[in-house]
Amino acid sequence: MTRPEIGALAALVLVWVFFAIVAFDNNFVSMAATASILNRAAPLGILAVAVALLMIAGEFDLSVGSIIGFAGIAIMLMVTPGSAGGFGLALGPAIVIALLITLAAGLFNGILVVTTKLPSFIITLGGLFIFRGLATAAARIRTARTQLGGFGDVPGFDILNALLGQKIDIFGAAFDIAILWWIGLTALATWVLLRTKVGNWIYGVGGDTNASRNVGVPVNRLVVSLFVLTAFAAFLVALIQVTQFGGADSLRGEQQEFNAIIAAVVGGVLLTGGYGSVVGAAAGALIFALVQQGITITGVDADWFKVFVGAILVLAVIFNNYIRQRAQKR
Repeated sequence: MTRPEIGALAALVLVWVFFAIVAFDNNFVSMAATASILNRAAPLGILAVAVALLMIAGEFDLSVGSIIGFAGIAIMLMVTPGSAGGFGLALGPAIVIALLITLAAGLFNGILVVTTKLPSFIITLGGLFIFRGLATAAARIRTARTQLGGFGDVPGFDILNALLGQKIDIFGAAFDIAILWWIGLTALATWVLLRTKVGNWIYGVGGDTNASRNVGVPVNRLVVSLFVLTAFAAFLVALIQVTQFGGADSLRGEQQEFNAIIAAVVGGVLLTGGYGSVVGAAAGALIFALVQQGITITGVDADWFKVFVGAILVLAVIFNNYIRQRAQKR
């Protein structure tokens, strides 16, 4: 059992079976519950895909949750009319400019990491506060509010909603279209990781940075690109949420950086880098959603979810190290 995602997939089955038995009378096994689980998992899954690639390369991004709030506020400020404190741009240009601003945040993180040689944990911990503060300050300065609405009234919203915000009815259950984005990005990232030269670079840099640099791998460029990728994932989640909820909140995305890291670790990604799986990270996000849904349906105190998160993180780290050691012996 050397594939990094095996443990996460096994845990996913066990968690589902547990709640299927415990909460069977509460309709846990139903299309509606399945839709709710997948809808919960999709945003975290999108983040976890990008975060997993970065972690396999041996780096962390603790600012990705704050960048969600930052990107959402950027989008809303661009489309909000000038009379209300915004810039009054059309939807298309507003999204492009907000995307560029968000990617610049990822570029900022990446360049700082590769130029200062400081641990990415420290650099992005600073980014966590910087981007959250910028989102709150910009919203308050421009509009005197930290929650901005009215996105549904912007011309062109219907087209964007069809791409990112609509729900697909399957046997009476409403599935978010964001699930398809999650699946698509997971498939694409898996292909890149397992079938391309870039994927080999990612594993190599995470396993031994100096050795990778000595054989010609563009380490700095790769690391910066992965930080930009996590910023893009945060932007996509922000755009999906702005579309679904009709607005932005500067506090949106709080603690999602930790949830994404935990989902990746549960999915088989080593904290030391060089080993992991995007499919496993997606399974980790699904485990999160399963437990959240199970706790909600059974009426258990929601605080127990935090206990679960802490316990599963410790167990996942221990299990991943065991699997890695087995793989090295073979």
